Amino acid sequence: MPLDPQIQALRELRVRGGQPPLYALSVEEARAADLAAIQAAGGSPRPLYEVTERRFPGPGGKLTARVYRPSAERPLPALLYYFGGGWTLGSIDTADVLCRTLAAEAGCLVVTVGYRLAPEHPFPAAVHDCHAALRWVAECAGDLGADPARLAVGGDSAGGNLAAAVTLLARAAGDLPLAAQLLVYPNTDQLADDGSMRDNADPWLFNHHSVAWYARHYLAPGADAADPLASPLRADDLSGLPPALVITAEYDPLRDQGEAYARRLAEAGVPVQLNRYLGMAHGFFAMAGTVDAARTANRQAADYLRGRFEPS
Repeated sequence: MPLDPQIQALRELRVRGGQPPLYALSVEEARAADLAAIQAAGGSPRPLYEVTERRFPGPGGKLTARVYRPSAERPLPALLYYFGGGWTLGSIDTADVLCRTLAAEAGCLVVTVGYRLAPEHPFPAAVHDCHAALRWVAECAGDLGADPARLAVGGDSAGGNLAAAVTLLARAAGDLPLAAQLLVYPNTDQLADDGSMRDNADPWLFNHHSVAWYARHYLAPGADAADPLASPLRADDLSGLPPALVITAEYDPLRDQGEAYARRLAEAGVPVQLNRYLGMAHGFFAMAGTVDAARTANRQAADYLRGRFEPS
């Protein structure tokens, strides 16, 4: 279907404003522009019972986590949510509105972590930070008011990539079963050259140039783009991973690799729900203040998590 009218309106606003694509900016400029754009489109932050920040030990030093609690109930199931931004942009603040929404609507604790960014800290630093955050929540569940038997991971874009990679590490460790994974238009293949990657070249939307710019920052010279922790789609075996909800967008260079990952999961016997949002572009999931389909997708994600967290 054609580009959704609300996405088209956002595109036209960028055209009229002459906003350069993020990949045409310096990393510092792109980080500031990314935060401003997300906050402009995300809507008002949901009030919650409690929002706190904690520090915990990571592989490269102390990391910050923001903990969103929707109610006084303890323990609550918990979602580790990893923000997007191509492993180069993004922060706890860019995910704030989204994390508040998921906490309120899924009725769970949401924890987002300020993992180390590239190019200062290239692959695999972010993966191991995100895995450390999951283990910290499990080990400190009593203090946090989390239920260690009901943990999930999720994220959008690069955050979806990190969530998928963390499930591979958790499976390998074998001591931390996960209830679910929420993968929103995830990067799953750093070497992808598929139809959606070739077809999405609109300079006013996230496109294949954007993908390449982020990858150049994230994958240091000599890093293996086929490593499953960078490209989960290239893992030999996806069996035994947690059930997944995979959300993709029609006008997104990452669409085909996200859907291919959902198929691989299903072929490996993992329960999967896949939903392509027609007319949507990459990034829409964080646009609930301006895009109706974003609110629908947020509710779908929250409903899915709530269902996965229910006692069997």
